[in-house]
Amino acid sequence: MPVKIPYIRTFDFEYGVVDSLSPLVRRVIANNPSSFTFTGTGTYLVGHGEVAVIDPGPADAAHVDALLEATAGETITHILVTHTHMDHSPACRMLQQHCDARTWGFGPHGFGRPQVAEGEFGADDDFIPDFRVTDGQMIKGGSTADGGWTLECIHTPGHASNHLSFHLAVENALFCGDAVMGWSTTIVSPPDGNMKEYLSTLALLSNRDDQIYYPTHGAPITRPGEFVSALQEHRREREQQVLEYLADGYTSVAAMVPVVYQNVDPSLHPAAARSLFATIECLAQQGVIVSDSAITICADYKLSG
Repeated sequence: MPVKIPYIRTFDFEYGVVDSLSPLVRRVIANNPSSFTFTGTGTYLVGHGEVAVIDPGPADAAHVDALLEATAGETITHILVTHTHMDHSPACRMLQQHCDARTWGFGPHGFGRPQVAEGEFGADDDFIPDFRVTDGQMIKGGSTADGGWTLECIHTPGHASNHLSFHLAVENALFCGDAVMGWSTTIVSPPDGNMKEYLSTLALLSNRDDQIYYPTHGAPITRPGEFVSALQEHRREREQQVLEYLADGYTSVAAMVPVVYQNVDPSLHPAAARSLFATIECLAQQGVIVSDSAITICADYKLSG
């Protein structure tokens, strides 16, 4: 039976309306719902007076206007990006037309992974951060009136090679981008997505004691430890499924997808195939399965030994 990811829940919202989530955290949701974004991109505002914007979202003028309205009378001082997908970073350029804030990110799309070709579907190849941050780097801001804020940058690759999460220490909250989503499991799509790295990210998160996650898509996650444990179990189950289907003669991604994802809308099967291939690639890297050709989504595989 599939592992049930706990505490995934719907939530009430209105597009363009400010939702106050904590003393320092507000959220505005973009009107870009889809099978991949759930209700849309949740852009977070951290602090008051002097504000950091996390994941300004898609190139949507109405959403940028909503962010500007939400921060009217305040100053946007920092624009932070978890990763370079089209529902997260393109609005940076539009927002900077209205403020002097600089952008902060791990690097451009595919940063550190030269085999990632430009033009990868869903990638924002135009984003280059004004400041490239490193794992563990602290970004400080905010006004003296509210005590300011500090965000720690945590490199959490897997969904994307340049994926960052940001830890708000004063509230022990983690802005986890798409590393953990509040409505679904995370898609890992090679070549920029990498399942081995994603599993390492889940292991890293499981060793933390964050009290709450703020994902870019979906509701806040109030029991993150149990949530991450369920995600890890889901990935272990998926690996076991691949091994069982290989033993039963399903030797390719194309053969496995209709069976593994038989309860998923067929229109989503191409994306599911990418994520299934990420699992196969990971198993091949471990030597658990092998192919007589290159490790690609079109190859045939078999159990090693």
